[in-house]
Amino acid sequence: MNDCLFFGENEYPKLIKNKPNSITKPIQFKFENENENENEKQIKQISSGIFGTIFLFENGKAIEYLNENDSKQNPEKIQIEENIQKVSVGFQNEAILTIEGNVFAKGSDINPKNPNQFINISSLIEDINDRIIEDIVSGSNSIYLLTSNHNVYGIGEDFYGQLGCNSYYGTEKPILMMKNVSKIFSGNCSNHVFLLNSNQELFGCGNNDYGQLGLGESRKEEIRIRELTKIQNIPKGKIIDIQCMNIMDLANYYENTYEFTEIKSSLFENDDILDISCGSAHTLILTSKGKLISFGLNNFGQLGTGNTNDQLTPFQIELPELRFNEDISNYHISCGYLKSFLYYSPFSFSNLEEDLIKLFRRKEFCNISFKTKNGEIIEAHKLILKYRLNQNQNQIEKLQEIISKKSIKESNQIFEMIYSNNSKINPKLYPEIKEIINSNEKIEETMKRIYLNENENENENEKDFIIERKEKQYKFPKLILIMRSELYRGMFLSVTEDKSNKVTDYSELSDESFQIFEYWIYSNQIKKGIEITQEIIDEIQIGIDYFQLNQTNPNLFDLLIKRFNN
Repeated sequence: MNDCLFFGENEYPKLIKNKPNSITKPIQFKFENENENENEKQIKQISSGIFGTIFLFENGKAIEYLNENDSKQNPEKIQIEENIQKVSVGFQNEAILTIEGNVFAKGSDINPKNPNQFINISSLIEDINDRIIEDIVSGSNSIYLLTSNHNVYGIGEDFYGQLGCNSYYGTEKPILMMKNVSKIFSGNCSNHVFLLNSNQELFGCGNNDYGQLGLGESRKEEIRIRELTKIQNIPKGKIIDIQCMNIMDLANYYENTYEFTEIKSSLFENDDILDISCGSAHTLILTSKGKLISFGLNNFGQLGTGNTNDQLTPFQIELPELRFNEDISNYHISCGYLKSFLYYSPFSFSNLEEDLIKLFRRKEFCNISFKTKNGEIIEAHKLILKYRLNQNQNQIEKLQEIISKKSIKESNQIFEMIYSNNSKINPKLYPEIKEIINSNEKIEETMKRIYLNENENENENEKDFIIERKEKQYKFPKLILIMRSELYRGMFLSVTEDKSNKVTDYSELSDESFQIFEYWIYSNQIKKGIEITQEIIDEIQIGIDYFQLNQTNPNLFDLLIKRFNN
């Protein structure tokens, strides 16, 4: 069963029975058995807007509850052929990102002729090399797409300037807004957007009637910012996340603030923020100590305070006992239009496979090209192909021949199958490459083969980054470090960083701890033959934070603790 708590406007009569229209304290949200056993599948994400709420499950399927006051209301399955990896619901639109990098969307500003039908909006991007999408964000009446080339496209309404293109009436095709973007920030009821570039510079455009773009007092009279404008008034440091809301009635209670201001409360003392979410006019924050904090508009109980009084200062919500409270980091919050969710969603897929697919779509480290039947160029990573294909010099040539007869979409599917070893991506394509791919080998085994390659001289030429410790030098492929460490991902993918070999000193780690890190980075496993001591555990804990290690669940530290206790 899933752990999912709900509070706010009750628009789910089929699930939340005998409850008032306004639910002011968190209650359990349960799926019924008739939903084809969806209740047995783990929730991956929840996204909610004014007209509906989408629940995405770990199996790549999604269901939608439309906000209709009908006691016979049933969920609708979202009919998308490809596996879904993210959903985003806006005020009057919905967007779905598939594992293959396609985006399907619906809404009156997306598909005016048939607003209830999903269409592939990523296929409408004019530049065919920009049609693989890594992330999506829905604003109030617009949708933003982040491509694998770090370009952002917008589609939908532009009345407030939220597309940054001065179109006023919007567009039914995605238009390029900005290049070299690392993240998009907007809200499902927001008519403004922020874009963060690779230099950690923040830009915004759209509705500014209450100063929500944070441009400062000198810009407070400009209620519509129609071009992307650099935001100057933000604290220094790395931006992790930004949440946007539609101010609505809440603005009547606040003195308008035109610059970014720190929110201060004793509830945040000696605590870290794990998750943050904004709805139409309310905010929820989840901390590392298990506190759920809310503030803002509360006309339907969406703050979980037990009443419907607005809360202008942070308030800690009283929560029922949670089944999985041993690891609060596995909980997530999602605020929608007048409603809130807290749900349990542990990390359950292979980071190695997911990261390989994402890196396959990046151009920075590609060093081998393939041409499709229509002449499009698709690039790949020779190091990974070398170890994923059978050890035969002719295999890459055979792959070239196969790709030359395929479309760009089919070629992407083939490469994703090679990278993830997932023959379910498109079974019709699998027989054509089953003879040249190591189809029975897991990704972890591939990484270990790279690590333990018998031909050391050849392997050394593919290791292009140096880590130095205690006057010794260790070489790693940058591609591997990007997959496994957020620290190196930020270093290598930044447009301002020097891409040449760098030397990093890790002298504070013992030989045993460094060997554990090195083996884990490649194989996602703990190296055998090393006695785990308390000193090693302490070093590993510090090292995980420093490396910002990208881990699966259970993670390296948990496994070391178990081995130490045994």
